[in-house]
Amino acid sequence: MTKTHAGLDRNQPLPLYFQVYQTLRSQLMDGIWTAGDLLPPLPELAKGFNVSIVTIRQAIDLLSKDGLVVSQRGRGTSVTAKQTQNKPLHLESTFGELLKLYEDDSPELEPLDEGISSPLLPAIDVVIPPSFYYISRAHVRDKIRYCLITLYLEEGLFRENEDAFRNQLALPVLFAIDGLELGRAWQTLQIEKADHRVTNILNIQLGDPIARVRRYITDKNDKLIYCADVHYRHDCIQYMMELNI
Repeated sequence: MTKTHAGLDRNQPLPLYFQVYQTLRSQLMDGIWTAGDLLPPLPELAKGFNVSIVTIRQAIDLLSKDGLVVSQRGRGTSVTAKQTQNKPLHLESTFGELLKLYEDDSPELEPLDEGISSPLLPAIDVVIPPSFYYISRAHVRDKIRYCLITLYLEEGLFRENEDAFRNQLALPVLFAIDGLELGRAWQTLQIEKADHRVTNILNIQLGDPIARVRRYITDKNDKLIYCADVHYRHDCIQYMMELNI
């Protein structure tokens, strides 16, 4: 099976071979080719992308390093079985569903970074506490780091429940704190490209698409007590939204 190729952007800083690699990798993940299939010959790919054969070879080399294809002299480039996608997690729009989303997660207890720092906040009408404690760590599911999360917790709240926040998932801990009355909760979602830090932590390629979610929770007095900056691998997340009819 073949697929038409979108034009490459020769004005962006990403080299052409990497753009070709990203396109082919996405097509493999989408099941355009399955295990055992042969990719089109290099000249055909070069014509489809309007690039040189050398550029196609560089892209194929990257796919080979990912374990997605194998090139054999005289036979061509065949697809391996590794391109099977992870079952996507659904970003939900209610907190009950969101808590269920994380039920099978294992947060890595050794933080990647932590300390006292305030999050960068958009213009939101909430009461900002004087200090936050942040913890940056990865979440693991099916032995794969699928998201990088940086939690910002109102420092007093964090200090009172430090053991729980360090050793458990933050949202269930937050909802279980006696006497804490929550006010509002909302989140935003943006599609971005992975930078070097996200690339290294989530084991994806530089420039891969990621879903970046920013999540906010206030107490009953509209004081911001929780803020999370979450980066999800593109192949591990799916946004589900009901439409009213």
